[in-house]
Amino acid sequence: MVLTMAKKILVKQVKSIITEKPNQRATLRALGLRRMNAVREHDDTPVIRGMINKVRHLVEVSEIK
Repeated sequence: MVLTMAKKILVKQVKSIITEKPNQRATLRALGLRRMNAVREHDDTPVIRGMINKVRHLVEVSEIK
């Protein structure tokens, strides 16, 4: 049996959510980002990528190898 490891990505909040819409604030909270410069590790799935796309102007994404 071959196990393949899911790719991982790091998501970092780089801008404030003060002036953002409530749905974008909720998306950041769902990603686990609560304050500036917070970093969270997630699996690279279509769901997470969609959430990142929604708040792409507030976050930086890097892949973990």
